[in-house]
Amino acid sequence: MDAFAAPATFPARSVLVRECSACGACCAAPDIHALGKPLGVPCVNLGAGCLCAVYATRPAVCRNYAPDWVCGEVAPLPTLAARTRRFLEIYGLEAEAEASNSTLLP
Repeated sequence: MDAFAAPATFPARSVLVRECSACGACCAAPDIHALGKPLGVPCVNLGAGCLCAVYATRPAVCRNYAPDWVCGEVAPLPTLAARTRRFLEIYGLEAEAEASNSTLLP
């Protein structure tokens, strides 16, 4: 199975994106329990240029993440917010992210 091939329900994506593009979506969209990071909220360790401030000591869940077709789908978007939104849309998690993050708002 080619990890860069989109599922049949999605349009085919470019085969040119096959490594990390440092788009930051994987550090902002999913929840990362090991870091106490909620769904749809950028990791506190995500710094300027969407680079990880604790890269050398990042948790195993981050070390084990491998780029796939979703990266090719979100990386070209112009902002981290847009990339995060698209990531959540792909997995149908927009409502869950909104609900879980409403408790984070003042």
